[in-house]
Amino acid sequence: QVQLVESGGGLVQAGGSLRLACAASGTIYVINAMAWYRQVPGKERELVARIGGGGWTNYVDSVKGRFTISRDNAQKTAYLQMNNLKPEDTAVYYCNADLRRWSIDSANSYWGQGTQVTVSS
Repeated sequence: QVQLVESGGGLVQAGGSLRLACAASGTIYVINAMAWYRQVPGKERELVARIGGGGWTNYVDSVKGRFTISRDNAQKTAYLQMNNLKPEDTAVYYCNADLRRWSIDSANSYWGQGTQVTVSS
């Protein structure tokens, strides 16, 4: 069993900051990439930021220069530092991990339960 548990969401005023964390637990051989997605009601889930095992990153254009994704491989944890938050960043943020549970296993995608981020104007 693999679990991804997010934390750090909440309510913040525009211009403020939040730091999300996603901790993976369970039988895990290797985590290839970790990512943060977000979703608002009535819209598709969108990729916000992604980080590979070697540390490469990519971001959706709307958060470049404001958000930073990082990971601690030893702790199997990914972080999303969100600065200069805007009301349009309001969404449920989901953690995603592409991982293998055993050395002979193929990679599969796992999701956390989501954490609400609300930015007031």
